[in-house]
Amino acid sequence: MRIDVVTLFPEFVLQAAALGVVGRAQERGLLAVAAWNPRDFAGDAWRTVDERPYGGGPGMLMLIDPLRATLAAARAAAEAPAHVVYLGPQGARLTQRRVAQLARRPRLLLLCGRYEGVDERLLAAEVDEELSIGDYVLSGGELAAAVVIDAVGRLQEGALNHADSAAQDSFSDGLLDCPHYTRPERHALGVVPEVLLSGDHAAIRRWRRQQSLGRTWLRRPDLLAQVELDATDRRLLDEFRREQLAALR
Repeated sequence: MRIDVVTLFPEFVLQAAALGVVGRAQERGLLAVAAWNPRDFAGDAWRTVDERPYGGGPGMLMLIDPLRATLAAARAAAEAPAHVVYLGPQGARLTQRRVAQLARRPRLLLLCGRYEGVDERLLAAEVDEELSIGDYVLSGGELAAAVVIDAVGRLQEGALNHADSAAQDSFSDGLLDCPHYTRPERHALGVVPEVLLSGDHAAIRRWRRQQSLGRTWLRRPDLLAQVELDATDRRLLDEFRREQLAALR
């Protein structure tokens, strides 16, 4: 997979993408990340990429022509068609389901806004999709682009050392992940649940599923409302609820 990023801060994007799982994915040839600076495609000696908005108001808007030229150059850098994503606060909320869909594409082109944003005409003409990583405002789209690169990059086949890691992540099946424990077995902060030490893999799977259901019920009931539970899941969740109520008495 290839991800191109249009940004005024290419060094930030490339350095972020060089770390951890995404960095290893690039080393293994599973992912390629490139960055493009619109200032390199500006039409004047000052490398101007922004201007005041019509109608007045504070801040500056990114200009159409430097961005359009940058997008054209990025598209031409590889044969695979690029799905263009603008990272902005008005976009659809990024979810794990959407990440999985994006990860199956051969190529993404991420557009990072700055200042007060981008001229609306460019978004209408050049962008396939707008995404937001949350209901808050950042100084620019670079942090959001780093999030997308990390989330998408780790889903490339072979990026993770264990093939099941991604499947067990929070949100992979619509639920939050279960709690996890490692050595030592006993600590001043508590002990590892006995079931995890039992060697009974069926019991462990049941416990983990129940904890995942229960944690989602406690922390993100909005997610639980979107998941279709079978009879076994409903029984596990009912047991969890009863245990929680008993602990409060």
